[in-house]
Amino acid sequence: MLCLLVSVCATTRPPRPGGAGVPPPGTHHALAERLTALLDGAAAEPALWAVFVRSLDSGDVLFAHQGDRLMMPASTMKIITLAVAAERLGWDYAYETRLLSAAPVVDGVLRGDLIVRGSGDPTINTGTGHGMPAFDAWATTLLEAGITAIDGRVIGDDDLVEEAAPGYGWSWDDLPYGYATPGGALQHHDNVALLTVHPGRVAGEDAVVEVGPPASGVWVVNRVDTVSPDGETALALRRTPDGALEVIGVVPASAAPVSRTVSVQNPTLFFVRGLKQTLQARGIDVSGDAVDLDEIDAAVVDDGLRVLATYRSPPLSDIAGPLMGVSQNLYAETLLRTLDQTRRPRTAEAGREVVRAVLESWGIDPSRVIVADGSGLSRYNYVTARTLVDVLQRMHDDPRHAAPFLATLPVAGRSGTLEARLRGTAAAGNVHAKTGSMSNVRALSGYVTTADGDALAFAVLANNFPGPAGSILTLIDRLVDQLASSRRSDTAR
Repeated sequence: MLCLLVSVCATTRPPRPGGAGVPPPGTHHALAERLTALLDGAAAEPALWAVFVRSLDSGDVLFAHQGDRLMMPASTMKIITLAVAAERLGWDYAYETRLLSAAPVVDGVLRGDLIVRGSGDPTINTGTGHGMPAFDAWATTLLEAGITAIDGRVIGDDDLVEEAAPGYGWSWDDLPYGYATPGGALQHHDNVALLTVHPGRVAGEDAVVEVGPPASGVWVVNRVDTVSPDGETALALRRTPDGALEVIGVVPASAAPVSRTVSVQNPTLFFVRGLKQTLQARGIDVSGDAVDLDEIDAAVVDDGLRVLATYRSPPLSDIAGPLMGVSQNLYAETLLRTLDQTRRPRTAEAGREVVRAVLESWGIDPSRVIVADGSGLSRYNYVTARTLVDVLQRMHDDPRHAAPFLATLPVAGRSGTLEARLRGTAAAGNVHAKTGSMSNVRALSGYVTTADGDALAFAVLANNFPGPAGSILTLIDRLVDQLASSRRSDTAR
């Protein structure tokens, strides 16, 4: 009775080691038999599978199918990135971007350069359409300080973070698209531009391709044809060796315009050009160009700087919402570069070292994860299903992390990338999990509560299947629904 009272009253528990709860060989129960039958069925045959399920209450491993096989995780890699960021940086961590100048203000004119120094904030001017709320706020601050003109340049200081580049191992085919945009110290509007294709009125007439905003620096090679009105839209994007964006395909005559988000190759220039345009639109004349610090002598911005304005991002707990909910790759890559605060510049390689160190400190075998990027877009990432569950359990067991981490995950049938999945099942409104999706890879990993209230952590990964992923997604959802519908008696407990 004393042991029972102690276990009921306990509010925290030390994290269990990653190898705890391994079932003895030959263990069989009804749930395992149902899951095995699904994985042995014809629908599973095209794919390579790894599945791991553990009770968060007891630590028992309820099911393991190739749980220690290294698999490409796609965006379930974000589980690891966010968990390590929460551990290393804390949920209150925020980015800071500052406007600086060493120039005097004479009769309302800043007699020199305006410098914007970034630390990687990925949230500036996001979710605002074509609006620039952060830049507008800076303009207001300058006007209130009596500055009505700048006799100098707008300089982007991006030296705190390594030069913007695609993630390690990203596919060339992905690079034109908005989900594969590079990151850096200065970022706004998610580092994407909007490409819109306007079909001709009749077949054979030229389609018109436009990109906005103009400050994006994206230039287009238009190879889009207008076809008959009963045709179908088919568009593809390609980066040419000289950096142009080639738009290839067909659109039906007189159809509605078609839009795609496209990546911006120089986020710093995108940032400072947008800032200069906003300042001028607000009545602050700027005589000089908008430039990247790398293009000029950095010594001109080193001495006597004073802060004119500061922008502070929302905390990590808020940034993590879109990171996990809509699977924002830019946010994940930014966090990876932020993990090591001691190096300058901050780099992805340093972030990878931090991930490995934190996982090892949690008792997770470093041979069970290969970290290439933070988002999962790279095909050089590999992780085992057991590792994903170990990280999920670590977050669940730590009272600092349990609630804020759970709040970031999409909910089956309700929100994020799971909004349209598992509706009408026992998993709807129950499963909190991160999806993973890329060519020939699908994954789902998170938490589920059984029919009689047991909390489970699970990871399901499918790799190397050909063709469309519809049947693979259906099977993943059936596996997870089996967990949600199960009872203790199904696991012989």
